[in-house]
Amino acid sequence: MDQGGDGGNAQGLGEAVPQTARAGAHVVQGTPTEAVSRAIADLWRLRPPAPNNLFAAPAFVRLQAACEAAYPGAGRGGGLTFALGNALRSLGLPCGLPTAARRWALPADQAALFLDSACRRHDALRLHMCPLDLADDLPTLSFGPATIRRFTADDLRGLVDATRLRRVFPNAVFEAERFEAFHWLVVEERVRLNVEPGARAVPVLFMDLSQDLGRIEPHKGRFPPAVEDALFFTLLAPWEDWAEMRGVDWRGFRIPWVYTVDEDLFVRPQPPPSPDTLSWELHSFDDGYGNTIEKERPVRLPLDDAAAAGLGGFDNSRWATVMQACRSALFQTPIAHFFVRAFLAEHVDEFLAHITTIEAALGSRSDYNRTARPKPDRHKGPSATQRMAARVAAHLGRAGFAKDYEHLFNSRSEFLHGRAMGTISTDDRVLARRLARQVVSELVQAASGPPVAREVFLDFLLDQGAGLNRPAT
Repeated sequence: MDQGGDGGNAQGLGEAVPQTARAGAHVVQGTPTEAVSRAIADLWRLRPPAPNNLFAAPAFVRLQAACEAAYPGAGRGGGLTFALGNALRSLGLPCGLPTAARRWALPADQAALFLDSACRRHDALRLHMCPLDLADDLPTLSFGPATIRRFTADDLRGLVDATRLRRVFPNAVFEAERFEAFHWLVVEERVRLNVEPGARAVPVLFMDLSQDLGRIEPHKGRFPPAVEDALFFTLLAPWEDWAEMRGVDWRGFRIPWVYTVDEDLFVRPQPPPSPDTLSWELHSFDDGYGNTIEKERPVRLPLDDAAAAGLGGFDNSRWATVMQACRSALFQTPIAHFFVRAFLAEHVDEFLAHITTIEAALGSRSDYNRTARPKPDRHKGPSATQRMAARVAAHLGRAGFAKDYEHLFNSRSEFLHGRAMGTISTDDRVLARRLARQVVSELVQAASGPPVAREVFLDFLLDQGAGLNRPAT
């Protein structure tokens, strides 16, 4: 999108920055009409300061009319005014910039080309940038649309399109030199642009206000779906086994926020994030001349040496296997939703989400509804909890897992049903995470085999589990 300044530097970064993330990588070829080019040129000649009401400026009114004439549907439904305002700021309308920032403005002819491209395009790239707060040294990983790695300051400036940020937020700073101290999960997402520019710029203007705006979407994630898919995949690694400070946290990292870069010119960029939202500590060292130097550095949760080797298997091949499994009948329940919720949650909510993950994976309506069971009912005696425990044991291949599940489920029931409850120990917190991960990982493997109906699979596990727990004669 940006061919000048820091954003343009992304084109020389090599494979450190994904091809689709580079500035100007997806310009739709075309030629702006003479009316569009002339209106842009007139806007670029406006002397600062910008008019109090840019939208009423004659050159802006001519630009809007030229776009409505040149691009069918561009003005449909209203909102084109706001879309053009966003685009002009992203392109660096000179009269709207402070003197020191005017060098970041694109020339008028290039601005017209980019605006023409934005009006013609049918898709756009979104980059979701997730800082891995508290992460120890990790190997570089690439899987599906995602990568995990450290980026240099120049890499980061290219990813966020720092020049565009300077144009839109001339008084804000993207502190790339501090952010480069962290690992990042970066997820690419190509989205279809099947609505007019106004709807992309101000979606609220196009909402159906007759709908139930207060409704709860039960499985809506906290982060964009593409990020939660990448998180789900990454969380299948045994972080709780690699963590050297489980009493502090079993996780290998935290994601406090996601910064999304949208190359669509009609979408206003998000303000630059602050590295102060991440975890820092002061580090003291001797400079070799008898002076004590203090320097800030990221706080890290240490991982043991097995982590680097273990993460090496999280590649494109494994990603394809996991994504295929998630489309199978065995994942038709909200397993991934609760698995990721547990990572993002705190305290008892984390514990409950892990138990719910297991229930979503191996639970059946027939556990509580006897009329839904196959006839004849081969397992009339066991309670719903015992049926679940039997499946967990069969699924993981050892009878002892049934006791683990029943122990954790009892703690869950104490909390939910108001019985006297003590604290949840670190051991139980980690056990809940480990059991949930093992159940989900084994389900991925099961889904990689021949297709099977979910109820048939669960009934088979119940048969197997009942045999594992039957006393020896």
